[in-house]
Amino acid sequence: MNSKYIWATALLLVGCQTVPTNTDQQTDAKDKANQTVSVDSGKTQKVKAPVVKKPVQLTPQQQEDLWKRISMQFKLPIPDDPSIEYYRNWYLKNPTHLKTVSERAAPFLYMITTRIEERKLPLELTLLPVVESAFDPFAYSYGSAAGLWQFVPMTADRFGLDINYWYDGRRDVSASTNAALDYMTYLGDRFDGDWENAIAAYNSGGGRVSSAIRQNRKAGKPTDFFSLNLPKETRGYVPKLLALADILANQEAYGVDIPAIPNKPVLAEVNPKEQLDLAIAAQYAGISVKELQSYNPGYNQWATSPTGPYSFLVPLDKADRFNEQAAKKKGKGIQFIRYKVKPGDSLSVIANKNQTTSKAIQTANNLNNSNIRVGQYLLVPRSSQNNTNYTLSAENRLAKIQSTSRGQLKTEYTVKNGDSFWAIAKNNNVSVQSLAKWNGMAPNDSLRVGQKLVMWKENKTGAVIRTVVYNVRSGDTVGSIAQKFKVETHQVLAWNGLDRKDYLQPGQKLKLYVDVTKVGSV
Repeated sequence: MNSKYIWATALLLVGCQTVPTNTDQQTDAKDKANQTVSVDSGKTQKVKAPVVKKPVQLTPQQQEDLWKRISMQFKLPIPDDPSIEYYRNWYLKNPTHLKTVSERAAPFLYMITTRIEERKLPLELTLLPVVESAFDPFAYSYGSAAGLWQFVPMTADRFGLDINYWYDGRRDVSASTNAALDYMTYLGDRFDGDWENAIAAYNSGGGRVSSAIRQNRKAGKPTDFFSLNLPKETRGYVPKLLALADILANQEAYGVDIPAIPNKPVLAEVNPKEQLDLAIAAQYAGISVKELQSYNPGYNQWATSPTGPYSFLVPLDKADRFNEQAAKKKGKGIQFIRYKVKPGDSLSVIANKNQTTSKAIQTANNLNNSNIRVGQYLLVPRSSQNNTNYTLSAENRLAKIQSTSRGQLKTEYTVKNGDSFWAIAKNNNVSVQSLAKWNGMAPNDSLRVGQKLVMWKENKTGAVIRTVVYNVRSGDTVGSIAQKFKVETHQVLAWNGLDRKDYLQPGQKLKLYVDVTKVGSV
């Protein structure tokens, strides 16, 4: 055999027995994807290198926490401004506030979020109810603003929210959300997409912000929000919202834990298309009256308005039950009493006695006018349960506010013709703001003759007021209880949301405010 051939064969055999120590350097991209390994049989098998999967990026709508869905879509810049720093520190030092807000927002935030997304508005607007009302749908400010979005009567009327005896659209979460987003859409267009100025205008009015912009342009100054000369409240309004947005978007960095809200619908809207007693509506849904009222704070009284709206927000899993019951019991959603007209009666007198309106009685009896005669029988709509069971009605909320102890002596005042908040406050040496607050009103709210106001004055009589919860016994009457505790009958009625026709039941609990210096220990 040729010696050159033998030498070449030997080199080839040695090469086959050598294993590379660094495969990354000795294989190309194709080899890396299809590497070979030796097995005991001497054969080689091809195996695929493990595929490294990239983490799946969830969209905002796929997030489990609704707050995360919202914060992922924030777009407004967070300027380095002392006012933002101030409110950011306040929120961080008061985590219970954010917890309370999150709990209140839970039933409504999904609905609000989806509506903002549908309109392609900034998601920062979901935080407006936090800044405006701390997400309290029953909030009422001393500037006559009400509801989550704090509409004043004039703006409410402008955007189609009705306010009457039965219903306040400012507190209707669904209706007021639509109105607020209509308003913000208008402001966004008015200020050419400058959302900081639009949000400022939501607080102080478009005219005021436009005037501030004109002043700055005339002086050759910038027209961004932080450069404008605006009222003190408005100068803090936008920074408060931006500070909250910053915290929500960076919870881990700031070390805060805002309670999560599941990213799914909670409530469904149902419409029986007829007036319903709220207690009967609650039975249809299989929930308590209080829970139903908490989702539907727009209804002031024990029933929906005779002329609508009639719709309710109910838990999503209760909607089918509600619709089935409403269809099955059509026409039975309101109870009526047969009332015989007495001397001195008028529709308004009868309505006041039965917590309804003259219009409702006219509708129920097909009356074309308000003329009635003694001895005539009328059908009068009446609540199916004791008034105290409608816990969150306007009357019961007011009674709770008025009965809240202020640590002083409580007195009552009956409004007379020509009275005003200012005159009553001055004559009784109290502030207008305090008088309004004690009665759940605003200083510029109108008063009506006969209206009962409460006042808390400095105790100069030595009275010691204690709150007493009294268990009604067999044979008790409101009058006998009042006499026993040396209070007035009308006070017992007002404190407990009762009227004179209500019967007391043994075991029923009544709240009383008793001067123990008159009755001794209780």
